[in-house]
Amino acid sequence: MFREAVILAGGFGTRLSHVLGNIPKPMAPIYGKPFLCYLLDRLADSGVTHVVLATGHLHEQIVSYFHDGYRGIKVSFSNESTPLFTGGAIVKAARQIESEDFLVLNGDTLFDIDIPAFCDFHRSRNAHLSVALRDVPDTGRYGAVECLDCCITAFREKEQSSGAGCINGGIYAISHAWLMRQAMPEKFSFEKELMQPLAGTEGFCGMRFNDYFIDIGVPEDYYRAQREFGALFPKDTTLFLDRDGVLNKHLVGDYVRNWGMWEWIPGAREAIATLSKQYHRLIIVSNQQGVGKGLMSQADLDDINGHMLRDIEASGGRIDHVYTCTDLQDSGSTNRKPAIGMALQAQQDFPDIDLTRSVMVGDSISDMLFARNAHIRAFYITKGNPVPEQVQDYTDLVANDLQELARLFAL
Repeated sequence: MFREAVILAGGFGTRLSHVLGNIPKPMAPIYGKPFLCYLLDRLADSGVTHVVLATGHLHEQIVSYFHDGYRGIKVSFSNESTPLFTGGAIVKAARQIESEDFLVLNGDTLFDIDIPAFCDFHRSRNAHLSVALRDVPDTGRYGAVECLDCCITAFREKEQSSGAGCINGGIYAISHAWLMRQAMPEKFSFEKELMQPLAGTEGFCGMRFNDYFIDIGVPEDYYRAQREFGALFPKDTTLFLDRDGVLNKHLVGDYVRNWGMWEWIPGAREAIATLSKQYHRLIIVSNQQGVGKGLMSQADLDDINGHMLRDIEASGGRIDHVYTCTDLQDSGSTNRKPAIGMALQAQQDFPDIDLTRSVMVGDSISDMLFARNAHIRAFYITKGNPVPEQVQDYTDLVANDLQELARLFAL
């Protein structure tokens, strides 16, 4: 299995612009997360550990969402200040690739193939370039690819193509050294100027698949993705939330000991209202050793949380339960984050909670380690500060605050 991949994410998305507005096509929202996430999820599940996003149009939106990582994948960026077309974009991004072979995917196409099998095919054929081919009933929209005994022999343009056949599925396996030896201009079409002249030559191979395929480049297929992805790709259903620093302002060197000391982070209540529509369960898990230290009572803590819940409900949101651990930091408690006792208790109280489809939102290393220990995704709240180096390896998504996170989900 290859460990590195390039995703072409720099297109203008002209045909979708009236639908998406000022959102780049690869970031088109589907079920609360960008289309790119579905591609990265497939790569993460297949063992890819480094992805270079070849960006251009509205580059900053993609960077601000993914930063430098997603689900354990290191994310790098290769930005085009002027369009380099598909070939130039791939070559520029490939300069950040260190592996012998790597994958290339189109950022507006999901072809849900068996990626490890495709990588094995490429290596078993000793290929320079392999293409994942899709059998379709009508090749007219895409153009046809002719393949004989796994060797690509010809291409037919859209105007010359109709009826059942194979199309280019938009996933490539490429020999890195071979690609870098090709004498190509800075700007070139990978498909027309490199692939088409290779037809019929040794080392240019195709593997046929019949797996789910969708190109969201036109509005009708984007809307189809909106209809189909809910059934095809289960979404996260439980959101675990830290309290102090996520919902209310964290008091450095002190604890919120009564409701009068509570200060909502701007937009947090509205964010909870939005997230309540996205998630089946919202659970707060909070370390509160101020009780263990005797700085406040359990009754004080319950009163604070009661006021918090009433404010959230008045704002149109909900929290299904609040779990707190009042044990001291050095107690060895299995309930205190980063231990996962509170998550296990939530699972026991709410049997519908599936930790494999859950997320933790927090602003500390203990929150991120809690997520890692529970094997769930981790979203880090920066509060406008740089992401600390010690949490970068444990964080799947970064946002300034809960309001920004909710906005990303509701795009």
